[in-house]
Amino acid sequence: MGTVETVLIARRTGFCYGVREAIDYAKLAAADGKSTHTLGQVVHNEGVIEELQAQGIRTVDSLDDVDRGAAIVIRAHGVTPEVMARAADKGLEVIDGTCTWVIQEQKELARLVDEDYTIVLLGTPNHPEVVGLLGFAPDAILVDEEGDWERIPRRKRMALISQSTQPPWKFEKLAAYLVSHCHELKIVNTVCPVTIRRQQDTMDLADSVDLMVVVGGRNSANTKELTRLCSIAGRPVTQIENAADLTDAAVFGEARIVGVTGGTSTPIEDLEGVARRVYELAGTDGLRSRAAELARAAVTAVADPAYRSTSIGRLRTATASHPPISGAA
Repeated sequence: MGTVETVLIARRTGFCYGVREAIDYAKLAAADGKSTHTLGQVVHNEGVIEELQAQGIRTVDSLDDVDRGAAIVIRAHGVTPEVMARAADKGLEVIDGTCTWVIQEQKELARLVDEDYTIVLLGTPNHPEVVGLLGFAPDAILVDEEGDWERIPRRKRMALISQSTQPPWKFEKLAAYLVSHCHELKIVNTVCPVTIRRQQDTMDLADSVDLMVVVGGRNSANTKELTRLCSIAGRPVTQIENAADLTDAAVFGEARIVGVTGGTSTPIEDLEGVARRVYELAGTDGLRSRAAELARAAVTAVADPAYRSTSIGRLRTATASHPPISGAA
């Protein structure tokens, strides 16, 4: 007999706007009959990647794998200026899905280079966003975990900037550390506000439930951070990729209220599927038969965003007014 009576979903969940729009750009291009590719996985979610492949959208790791005249979608992480230039030179139709927040990071980095600051970039080595950012500031000092910080030199003028999905607490701690390493410190807070709000919503939800389920790709850094925060809040937590990973009711123990949250690469439909699975697997006798109804209610109760993982209607209007960047003929 199950014990779960209520499943609650964190207020701000589903794709972040940057991921959602990059995916939609790819879908629109394919629907228009274009040979469409994404440069790298557009999102850390295997289910979404399979859906895109079913629509004829290929994931490539190199521009060498794309034929002249084809469409290439730049994912939300962004790329280096050299990659953009090479795509144009190759005659590709470049559809720029770089997140607007990442574009601002790129501009800030370029400005700091022009102002001759010694730049410290807080980020995960080899993460695609970080690789793209370093294209705008090749001499920036990249650091991640606290053990890296000791190799930061002392300089008169330094600037600190961050990969968008870094934890705010780490950025703040590094800023405090750098105060003693320079005379002038310029701090540019580029931690994504969506990431901050999602973490806060997850913590708020964790305070009101008996157990948390975090849904997201195994390689998603922001998903792992949500799991870590739930643990810090003192709540039992399990991290899964999708509903199929929930197979054992014992995971829920005696929990009566279960919270569900997801990373920025997790579509809100996946969260509905997880809520339904929780009710089916561990719900009380009177609720298991109503699992689908209750899961839909849990999703539609989420105030922001509305129940959707697409912005295609708005993007059709936007792209009509502002066509994608095209490569040289």
